[in-house]
Amino acid sequence: MELSKIKEIAKKHGLKPGRLTKAELVRSIQHAEGNQSCFGIGSSAMCGQTACTWREDCQLYSGEPFCKAT
Repeated sequence: MELSKIKEIAKKHGLKPGRLTKAELVRSIQHAEGNQSCFGIGSSAMCGQTACTWREDCQLYSGEPFCKAT
């Protein structure tokens, strides 16, 4: 997902994107939504959040092998 779209989502949650990195911004959104703040830490295959909005980007960002949720 493009950073501009992520910033729009952040603003909808009352967050100020400022100069946060993509990972920091997504983690802030995850936290605001009441989810684990785990984007890009390399554990998407084990996190169990198969319906996560960020799953595909997370795997790409952290360099994990891509594993589409079933």
